[in-house]
Amino acid sequence: MGVDLDRETLRALADEGNEKALDRLADLADVRGDLEELSDLLDEGSEHAGDLLTRRAVDAHDLLELQRLADAGCDEAGRELDRLLSEPATPEA
Repeated sequence: MGVDLDRETLRALADEGNEKALDRLADLADVRGDLEELSDLLDEGSEHAGDLLTRRAVDAHDLLELQRLADAGCDEAGRELDRLLSEPATPEA
């Protein structure tokens, strides 16, 4: 049986330094497709938000976003960027 926490309660917990609440906020933002909130959560130090943004950038083949995430300290984004840049180039259609 899961606990149904509202966004405001999670926000209050996150503001008190609860990292698990910060992760849950990132999950909620991801489900809503709220990239602005995910970016804000990343700025607050949420590694989970960075992982979610990285996954989205990889799926979209958005190399510039991966670079931005890597610059923000997301190690996974840097690894994914290196992987994508190492793949053979394909001619544009």
